[in-house]
Amino acid sequence: MNASAQQQLRTVTVEREFAHPPEKIWRALTQPHLIEAWLMKNNFVPAVHQRFTLTGDWGSVDCQVLEIEAQRSLSYTWAAMGLDSVVTWTLTPSGAGTHLRMEQSGFRPDQDQAFHGAQYGWNKFFGGLEQVLGGLEEAA
Repeated sequence: MNASAQQQLRTVTVEREFAHPPEKIWRALTQPHLIEAWLMKNNFVPAVHQRFTLTGDWGSVDCQVLEIEAQRSLSYTWAAMGLDSVVTWTLTPSGAGTHLRMEQSGFRPDQDQAFHGAQYGWNKFFGGLEQVLGGLEEAA
């Protein structure tokens, strides 16, 4: 991809403060049964280079773990329906609990539908994540 095309790529960013410690949010981001409860069915394994699939009613997403730093950051590829992107989660402890930032980067200018769909979808997923976190017991 040339430099001008690279500059035109767009990113969806969702940030939210959660009144939960990073350890609890990390569990919801990395344990398959919890990921399924707020995102999609999956066969996630928290290890660099590990491939996994997210499966929804509409189809599936092929992913591969790029980086993982326990309770701090998680990054993986997200390939579905012509979209090749990267999802990066960043957890930062805050006074109220944890600041969670999700970035999905790599939307081409001709992928308006995917870009707007991701904006809608991630906000919806964050709502589901909040519900899952509310139902989890604090780690002992």
